[in-house]
Amino acid sequence: MSNMEKFLKDDLPIFGEDEEDAITAFNIFEAWNNSDFLCHNYILNNLSNKLYEVYSIKKMTKELWESIDHKYKTEDAGGKKFLVAKFLNFVMVYSKVVVNQVQEFQLIIDCILVEGMDISESFQVATIIEKLSPAWNDFKNYLKHKRK
Repeated sequence: MSNMEKFLKDDLPIFGEDEEDAITAFNIFEAWNNSDFLCHNYILNNLSNKLYEVYSIKKMTKELWESIDHKYKTEDAGGKKFLVAKFLNFVMVYSKVVVNQVQEFQLIIDCILVEGMDISESFQVATIIEKLSPAWNDFKNYLKHKRK
């Protein structure tokens, strides 16, 4: 775990009230607070002014990071859902050039792949064949039964 990573994931260390270790505990506590302060501000300094205003109320690095992480993972999941819906709802129509529609569909697939969702090449080809308009049924059947 990197030096900064522990402040993103771990809580402030808690110590007992043992007199022998009070000075050591105090020093560890102060070092932790100082490092947490530096990490916290390092993150805040890399945010835009508008985001800084939103997230500067978070006092600890872990709290700040979890808040930012939750916000953007939720948006990321929403983006993936949107792409999947676009993929599933894509329909080819007879009134448009087939090649252009295949290219449009391929762009959707490329966006899905960029998001880290894997789609095998054979699945992509089979999907494109299934998305062909009803006017292409004979050609669809030919492609489905073709051996190679």
